[in-house]
Amino acid sequence: MSLKIDVMLRAMRRGKQSTTIFTIVTVTIALSACQSVKLTPLPAPAQIESAKLAPVEMLESSDGIHDDTPIIETAAAPELSPETTATDSSILVEESVRDPEDLWARLRERFSLYHHLEHPRVQSEIRWYQRHPNYLKRVVQRAQPHLHFIVGEIESAGLPGELALLPIVESAYDPFAYSHGRAAGIWQIIPGTARHLGLKSNYWYDGRRDIPEATDAALRYLTALHRSLDKNWLLALAAYNNGEGNVRRAMRKNRRVGKPEDFFDLKLNPETTGYVPRLLAISAVVASPEQYGVTLPAVSNKPHWMIVSVGSQIDVATAAELMEISAETIYRLNPGLNQWSTPPAGPHRLVVPISQASRLLSGLNHLAPADRVAWLRHVVKSGETLGEIAVAYGTTVRTLQQSNNITGDVIIPEQSLMIPTARQPSATYSLSQSERLKRTQERLQTTHGQPLRHRVVRGDTLWDLSMKYDVSVRSLAKWNGKAPRDLLLPGEELLLFGLSQTNSGPQTTTTPSNSSTDAAVRRTTLEHPLGSASAVPPNQRNVMRKINYRVRSGESLASIASRFRVNVARVLEWNQHLAKQRYIHPGDPVTLYVDVTSTN
Repeated sequence: MSLKIDVMLRAMRRGKQSTTIFTIVTVTIALSACQSVKLTPLPAPAQIESAKLAPVEMLESSDGIHDDTPIIETAAAPELSPETTATDSSILVEESVRDPEDLWARLRERFSLYHHLEHPRVQSEIRWYQRHPNYLKRVVQRAQPHLHFIVGEIESAGLPGELALLPIVESAYDPFAYSHGRAAGIWQIIPGTARHLGLKSNYWYDGRRDIPEATDAALRYLTALHRSLDKNWLLALAAYNNGEGNVRRAMRKNRRVGKPEDFFDLKLNPETTGYVPRLLAISAVVASPEQYGVTLPAVSNKPHWMIVSVGSQIDVATAAELMEISAETIYRLNPGLNQWSTPPAGPHRLVVPISQASRLLSGLNHLAPADRVAWLRHVVKSGETLGEIAVAYGTTVRTLQQSNNITGDVIIPEQSLMIPTARQPSATYSLSQSERLKRTQERLQTTHGQPLRHRVVRGDTLWDLSMKYDVSVRSLAKWNGKAPRDLLLPGEELLLFGLSQTNSGPQTTTTPSNSSTDAAVRRTTLEHPLGSASAVPPNQRNVMRKINYRVRSGESLASIASRFRVNVARVLEWNQHLAKQRYIHPGDPVTLYVDVTSTN
């Protein structure tokens, strides 16, 4: 026996329009002694607004008969909001229908965000993915080893499945991705956020690139942002990209002028404006690839790797030999490793292919402690410091202290130090931090020719050296695998590319300025080769001085830069606070570094 109930929902107004939209929801319940209730497709999101349905005691059906059966609110179509709703296909699939071997099908079941397919920004991003099928293939290939783990973590946390696709937007699932803003790993976590989330980062190891650790941290952070920002996932995603403070400021501005505070109504920076639609677009494509003419590479719904405890520090090459795989495979599964071994102070674990885990465990049981890493003996010479020795052997002061039971920084001549070192040539550790940097610098050398080499001395900073060699801090940092605010260690070598002869090492002599407190102030004499078109008289010097200037009425950055014969970009680089201001005002302080021999 079947009972058919036609329910007419009350009229709902959308926005400020006066048009009333009526939605008819037909609920058909088939009851049978031998059959269970069959799932019915949900109405499309465009048909259902987020207004909550009130209980109705008596409604008139289509055949004019009154039915006094109460309508229970939870039995009606579920409440859908723009940020937490079923996907746009809105079809519930019974568990028995899903292919248990297909990870994409499993992921789609976790999708719960409204993809805003009506929005032009989302449509634009979808078209981009349609035009670049090879990009998707490359990204999925990178994601394959880790996607099963990440989907499992998202399921355990009860989060939207779309978050598993966020690393596509953040890093194209490249675990070695590193931005100029110092963000690292597939989740692109910056150092400050990493410290807040408890991720370690040091010479040996960077937790931001560690897949299990970074995934846990990123999901915790996203959950906290979601809870903090009115449980609105689009706002949480915007805050993940641009900072919670910036999103809240944009919300307050809209609130003051009576505008909505939803993501698409906020005025955010261009990167964030495209960031959230990009995630919604790739989610829509994964939800219905056939609809968009996209073929997704198959991803098996099986784990690819597992975590094995190794007990203590071990050479990556040694672990690879025990499993009969390449060291590169270990680095790709453990991108958090910076050097040739696991960190001396931990974490003492490796992510390894499931098929090789038992082989590693067996090998570790038969491996002597002395064979885990190689050791070198160094006899301290007069004048040497722990820092200099650490740089020479590619290790850290802390490692030397721990390996030799040294509590301070004092060492004496003829003292013997035991230093852990790699067992194989450096090329074996092809994805260690130093080898990745080496390949990058080789490519730069092919393009720009032989680099200038600078040996860091105590007190050097990237800022000082950028001033000395007239290059940007960002370029200098990028050439050497650093971030603009990274510290330099005495003894390490920096490479500078694309410099002309007039500002390269042999032709440049530098002496401290009169101000001993400001290392950025230098007096530099540049000697040009005779006969050069750019040659200057031998007695002409570039005398650099720091000027603390106050803005005068009617002045602009352009007029100030012109007055002191510098460019506006350098003025902004020297005065980071001005870059955040829309206008400058009389009395504002401006720091300038000028050549006093060339100014008026």
